Amino acid sequence: MLRIAEGATVLFQGDSITDADRARFYPDDLGRGYALMAAGWFGARAPERGVRFLNRGIGGDRAVDLLARWDDDCLALRPDLLSILVGINETWRAFDDDDPTPTDAFERVYRELLSRTREALPATRFILMEPFSLPVAPERAAWRADLDPKIQVVRRLAWEFDALLVPLDGLFAQACARREPSFWAEDGVHPTPAGHALIARAWLRAVGALGGAEG
Repeated sequence: MLRIAEGATVLFQGDSITDADRARFYPDDLGRGYALMAAGWFGARAPERGVRFLNRGIGGDRAVDLLARWDDDCLALRPDLLSILVGINETWRAFDDDDPTPTDAFERVYRELLSRTREALPATRFILMEPFSLPVAPERAAWRADLDPKIQVVRRLAWEFDALLVPLDGLFAQACARREPSFWAEDGVHPTPAGHALIARAWLRAVGALGGAEG
């Protein structure tokens, strides 16, 4: 069953994976990644629903950065369905800038994003997407100790806020059994077209726009 109502507004939020080089001067631009793919396929399958898709992902953002712009880039847009993919920069900055984000701080800010939205827009539904990292190089194994607890945070919050969960970390691990990690994300984080398509397909299944036998 489709979980997006007729005339609904869907908002994609997150970091560079969601941003995907969108033209920020054009409010309706969806970028060149999974948000565009998911919106395109949904529109092709259910054009009569008149669903509007928006993308406000910004490259480099962490959850705390989303919180700083939440009034303008989320609440003012009044989404009926809010999709969030954030968390990998919290891990990445710990290793390339020596600027870690403790798991409890990540959880506190993420919960505030959801709580503020629930308070201001009680009818808004959430779809939470796991952050992920692919093992494109041996040193990436060290990331797991920081990233895995943050993935668990997303799972807990999905349960707590009755959100749809897209288990991207597990899906990409499964995909890496079919092709090498760099096929899906050259640097282990930023998806290739195939990686974005994998995300879009999982997102569409979560909202009931694809059957289990499709794709």
